[in-house]
Amino acid sequence: MVRIAVVILNWNGKKYLEQFLPRLTETTLDIAEIIVADNASTDASISFLKLNYPSIRIIQNLKNDGFARGYNLALKQVEAEYYILLNSDIEVTSNWIMPVIELMEKDPMIAACQPKILSFSDRTKFEYAGGAGGFIDKYGYPFCRGRLFQSIEEDQGQYNDEIEIFWATGACMFVKAKLFHQLGGLDEDFFAHMEEIDFCWRLKNLGYRIMYCPLSTVFHIGGGTLPKVSWRKTYYNFRNNFFLLYKNLPDNLLFEVFSKRLILDGIAAMRFLFTAGFKDFFAVSKAHFSFYSMLGKVRAKRRMLKHPEPKHVYKKNIVFEHFLRGKKKFSDLDPQKFFR
Repeated sequence: MVRIAVVILNWNGKKYLEQFLPRLTETTLDIAEIIVADNASTDASISFLKLNYPSIRIIQNLKNDGFARGYNLALKQVEAEYYILLNSDIEVTSNWIMPVIELMEKDPMIAACQPKILSFSDRTKFEYAGGAGGFIDKYGYPFCRGRLFQSIEEDQGQYNDEIEIFWATGACMFVKAKLFHQLGGLDEDFFAHMEEIDFCWRLKNLGYRIMYCPLSTVFHIGGGTLPKVSWRKTYYNFRNNFFLLYKNLPDNLLFEVFSKRLILDGIAAMRFLFTAGFKDFFAVSKAHFSFYSMLGKVRAKRRMLKHPEPKHVYKKNIVFEHFLRGKKKFSDLDPQKFFR
């Protein structure tokens, strides 16, 4: 039996622990260790765990340094063959672990995998942060099978195929522990948002595969730390997307992608100005200046990485495809326009 550790990164998520730990312990304790890594919560999460779940191991980080550093610090203290990074606001189902582990055991080149992620509030629909597996377009915009921007599909079995994807969501990511540490874990400069895409891209650049397993399903609330509509989320998404691209793009694509992204981000900022307000508008500007101020540090990381031509990248602009050409579903996209 392989050693599996389910690790929940918690920050003031006592209400989610109360809600979802009963089901998690019921389905999981006999096959995996459950660990809560706490990012210096102030909401009695620790006392709740100690009183009600003495069998769950607690790792206490001294402060909240974000998703990436929180997991990096915790996983250095966890011995297992497989890590399952699990958000606290996820409800698991029966037999949610073993189908994924069995898939990953078949191929040593499978480094990470995600299950089907459905919405907790509307169980007929895919969830925003992961859906049925993640991809990016040629300009670095992430999207999922089951979700293009705010267009969320119903699950009608259309994505019940086991396929290779570009990125697996950090909301429920299965990863081989040895490879997690070999790559140095998640990039802590991201703080939160897109660090899992960067991690998966680095794995793919080394020849490893990222998979989607439809035989496992979980239900995700989403927005537990930052709401879906938040200027802080806008800031991290734009800044971290530039980190992601600059670190991982091949040399021959850097100028083209960044020159066009400057134009696209300018359009996005103006759209925010007229729809979402000043905070999101300024968040885009702040994101760019933050990226420029850290460019030297990001460049040093880039020099340490390989940059082959990326696979499973959509060769068109998903923003144009969705907003101007009206493509609402993943199945509307041309399958011949993905790098394979």
